Amino acid sequence: MLKIKADIRKSTEDIEKLRKAGTLPAVFYGAGNTTTSISISEKDFEKIWKSAGESTTVTLITDKGEITTLIHDVQLDPVKHKPIHADFLAIDINKVVRLKIPIEFIGVSEAVKNGLGVLVKVMHELEIEALPKNLPHNITIDIGSLATLTDQIAVKDVVLPTGVTSISKADEIIAAVKAQKEEKEEVVAPVDLSAIEVEKKGKKDLPAEESGEGNAPISTEKAK
Repeated sequence: MLKIKADIRKSTEDIEKLRKAGTLPAVFYGAGNTTTSISISEKDFEKIWKSAGESTTVTLITDKGEITTLIHDVQLDPVKHKPIHADFLAIDINKVVRLKIPIEFIGVSEAVKNGLGVLVKVMHELEIEALPKNLPHNITIDIGSLATLTDQIAVKDVVLPTGVTSISKADEIIAAVKAQKEEKEEVVAPVDLSAIEVEKKGKKDLPAEESGEGNAPISTEKAK
């Protein structure tokens, strides 16, 4: 079980000051709890988050006791991509929760390996129901069964852990192999050099009257 120490803090505390000290501002709510501001070690949170994701329970150890939660939302710094705030959703360990669990694809598709087509991942998450203690970190799906272009993996084909029930429709497709489109070579029409007429025209080729050489110069003096 993953646990992390959380200190109750006042919502008026200087958040930037906390962050500079290596502390992550956060809140928890749900399961009858009012929204409560807390602060946790940024370093410890990153370790927990990497292991738990958003589908594994995390126990907050506070002065008010231990609270079972799920990491519900994490805000990241747009530049450094490091956590700057976290939301924890408190849950009742005796009640079933509904979550979308990430899918992890493993194995090798023979259809893809043999160049028949490309793997199409239709779903990346599977919606399930389970008690908090039975929540899986992810759902593993072996794509090795995709040997031809007609093979598919549907929700009904997934073997779920004990105590876990799928909410997604049984006939929903999770993965399949799609035939590769043949790239047609662009045919460039041969250039007919005989049809190209190179026409060079310059002042020397123009008639005298067009070039101005046969005309008398225009006088600007008034006629006497």
